[in-house]
Amino acid sequence: MLSTGLPQGAVPKLERPGPLRDRVYEALLELITTRALQPGQHLVESELAGHLGVSRQPVREALQRLNTEGWVDLRPAQGAFVHEPTEEEADQLLTVRTLLEAEAARLAAANANSAGIAALEALCAEGEKAVEADDVDGAVAMNAHFHAKIMELAGNAVLAELAAQVDRRVRWYYTPVARRRGHQSWIEHRELIAAVADRDEQRATQLMRAHTEHTRRSYHARSRT
Repeated sequence: MLSTGLPQGAVPKLERPGPLRDRVYEALLELITTRALQPGQHLVESELAGHLGVSRQPVREALQRLNTEGWVDLRPAQGAFVHEPTEEEADQLLTVRTLLEAEAARLAAANANSAGIAALEALCAEGEKAVEADDVDGAVAMNAHFHAKIMELAGNAVLAELAAQVDRRVRWYYTPVARRRGHQSWIEHRELIAAVADRDEQRATQLMRAHTEHTRRSYHARSRT
C-alpha cells in the first residue's frame, strides 16, 4: 500500500502525448473515479508527484482543475481532499442519467442492427464473467462499456455528448454498489438486449428506466447496511 492509500498497481502510466498537466489530470481523475483515491482522502502533492513520476507543478495544476470540476475540495491551510458527494448530489446526477439512458434505450431498439446486438451480448458475457470472478473493477468497466454501447446504438450525437458529461460520475457512484448489484444487474442487461433485439421501444425504455432506478436506490441504501 502506498502512503496515500493507493493500492499497488493502481497508479496508471502517463501517456506521453499531450501537455503534462492534462496527463496528470486524467491519471488523477481515473484514480478518483475508480475509488483508488477514496472520497475524503487527503491528497498530498509531493506524494502524488512521486507516484506519477512528475514534479509538483503539474499535480498542483491538475488538482486546481479537479477542484473547479467538483472532484477535489481545496481547503485553506489544510490542502486538497477528494470530494465527498452528498446524497442529494448523487440523486440529482443519477436521476439525469435515468432520463438520458431511457431515451438511448428507446432509440437503440429503433436503430440497432444484428452486429450491434451481438456486441451487447459480448459485453454482457464479459460482465457476467467479471461478477462470477468477484472482479469489481472489471464489472464496473464492463457496465460502463455496455451502457456506452447502448448510447452508440441510439445514434444521437447530442444525446451521446450529454451522457459523456455524466459518465465518469456515474462510474464513481456505481463502484461502491457494483458488488451489491452483482448478477441482478446483468440479468437486467440481458432483458434489455432482448427488448432491443425485438425492436420493442416501449419495453426497452421501461427496462432501462427500472435498471437505472435500481442502481440509484442501491447507492442510497449502501450506507444503511
